[in-house]
Amino acid sequence: MGRRGNSGRNVQGILLLDKPLGDTSNAALQKVKRMFFARKAGHTGSLDPLAGGLLPICFGSATKISAFLLDADKRYWVRVKLGETTATGDAEGDVLETRPTEGIVESHIRDVLKTFLGEIQQIPPMYSALKHKGERLYKLARDGIEVEREPRTIQMHQLELISCDLPEFELNVHCSKGTYVRTLAEGIGEALGCGAHVTALRRTGVGPFDATRMVSMDDLNIAFEAGRDALQGLLLPMESALSNWPAVSLNSDSTHYMKQGQPVQIPNAPTTGRVRLYDHKGDFIGVGEILDDGRVAPKRLM
Repeated sequence: MGRRGNSGRNVQGILLLDKPLGDTSNAALQKVKRMFFARKAGHTGSLDPLAGGLLPICFGSATKISAFLLDADKRYWVRVKLGETTATGDAEGDVLETRPTEGIVESHIRDVLKTFLGEIQQIPPMYSALKHKGERLYKLARDGIEVEREPRTIQMHQLELISCDLPEFELNVHCSKGTYVRTLAEGIGEALGCGAHVTALRRTGVGPFDATRMVSMDDLNIAFEAGRDALQGLLLPMESALSNWPAVSLNSDSTHYMKQGQPVQIPNAPTTGRVRLYDHKGDFIGVGEILDDGRVAPKRLM
């Protein structure tokens, strides 16, 4: 008998999917995986069904570096409505409370946004995929159960007000991993004294990737009809996920020792942080980390 999990093609690379509204991230992943008839694929951070936008999908060996995209900063466009709070923090939930917004003007919003910049604490929402004793929080929430959640430290790099047509306004958000934009919107609403929820959300950036290279499901369907070469042409090389990291080139000896798991001394290498590793042929072979003594150690090899 053949082993399970070995069916499919050995597809390699990264697809920047423009996730459709209404699909879960996993549903979108499975659709794409079937189109490519790929043996191995995974996404790099869930988007709510209400949210669309950038969902990087890693194929083959690229799944080994997906964790680095999970840890990367994210960018979002979001529309927020003042005066209403909902059970889910977005337009899908039942309205819990309505409060007046009279007297609130654009300058008040700008002043409040400043207080959310930098390092802040955020309590994850009950309607999230986090687990409590093995159970997804959103499943508990649907059963009317609320549990205590520990606050998380996140970094809010930028909050740009791009449109204000009260009681709604739009923001560009640049934040660290682990940020819940719905919770951010609720916090802004509470700071303004009227409550708020998200009415539309779109992810526009993940690490070095932005919206310019996104591929829609329509684009995928066209490529699928055209054949495998057309699908392959939509993929980015796996090292593109680390394009904002410095690169280190190895000679044949250091390539050998690196592949044996041994740190090596590389002239003119960076002094701290993580790097992209290229062997003596110029091929990408994985991720390295600079040790305290200046040597480059393998962190994750392909």
